[in-house]
Amino acid sequence: MQMVHSRFNALLSACVLSLIATAGWSQYLTWLGTLPGYNRGSIAWGVSDDGFVAVGWAENAAWQRRAFRWENGVMQDLGALPGANESEAWGVSADGSVVVGMARNAAGQARAFRWTAFLGMQALGTLGGNRSAAYAVSDDGAAVVGWAENAAGQRRAFRWTPVFGMRDLGTLGGNYSEARGVSAGGFEVVGWAENAAGQRRAFRWTIVGMQDLGTLPGYDWSLARGVSRDGDVVVGWAVNPIGLDRRAFRWTAFRGMQELYTAGNDWSEAHAVSADGSVVVGWAGNIDRSRAFRWRPEVGVTEDLNATYASLLTNGSVLTGAVAISPDGRYIVGEGYNAATRRFEAFLLDTVPEPASLMALSAGLVGLLLRRRSKQ
Repeated sequence: MQMVHSRFNALLSACVLSLIATAGWSQYLTWLGTLPGYNRGSIAWGVSDDGFVAVGWAENAAWQRRAFRWENGVMQDLGALPGANESEAWGVSADGSVVVGMARNAAGQARAFRWTAFLGMQALGTLGGNRSAAYAVSDDGAAVVGWAENAAGQRRAFRWTPVFGMRDLGTLGGNYSEARGVSAGGFEVVGWAENAAGQRRAFRWTIVGMQDLGTLPGYDWSLARGVSRDGDVVVGWAVNPIGLDRRAFRWTAFRGMQELYTAGNDWSEAHAVSADGSVVVGWAGNIDRSRAFRWRPEVGVTEDLNATYASLLTNGSVLTGAVAISPDGRYIVGEGYNAATRRFEAFLLDTVPEPASLMALSAGLVGLLLRRRSKQ
């Protein structure tokens, strides 16, 4: 028995030391590159739970875009609808198997699509009009949200499922709306909708209807872009339509809409939030630059990811915008300037293990070690 205790203690101690030692070198930055013939650049708009899959689009010299799915170092061209050659990927399911976005049809009209390896790219139709686009998908890939034109040519937020098809989610009293994000289960949808005064306001939709989330003081418009796994935390930005000024926000039912302060920046946008709502990512900047940021409640203000992960950036490379985050807050994707290729490219940033997370786990292992020893 004494030998078993000794081996357990030795193993536990080794685990603690190993966790602490890997705090720095486990973080990494991957530039995802671009598709052949689309050398102007790329951007990633979605990431799977495990960080192995990222989706977005690549762009060619003629400004044409092509949807991609990147997995473990390989960028796959998702193609386009029959008779056309342009597409954009905006969202991906939890396991990376379902991709949604927008593709042009043979008539040049935008169409929301849902892609799987088995069925390929499928157009989801419209609400009676000519155009549509999909921005997000539920964890299981079944619920897709975005916007579609109705018969009057008005853009409306929709929720699509294989069983019920495309449903118009309505507005806040006006004529237009767009859905931009969806919760894990697919039953909470966020975006923007026009109110009776013609103002665009961030909304949160559930089966009981559409809720106006308001806007920040001094701002007329707002837009919701991301939502937590349970649908209780919403992020986006408030907009002054006259000066085009915009400010990132985080909303909860308890605290309402709060600005995420970004020191030294003239504008900011919050694009995505972790599963528990505690980590927000986006981009912020001024007239001559844009930088990817992260916000965490323990910090209180946004942090420039270029400063936090400066050791991963070489020869003048810059992370210009963060637009999606994995549920656990570990993986972040977006767009940056890759100095090695001299173009803007999609990136995948692995931020873990974070020192705080490692220390918490290490403390737990140390406690377990001490309890084991006290029983000997």
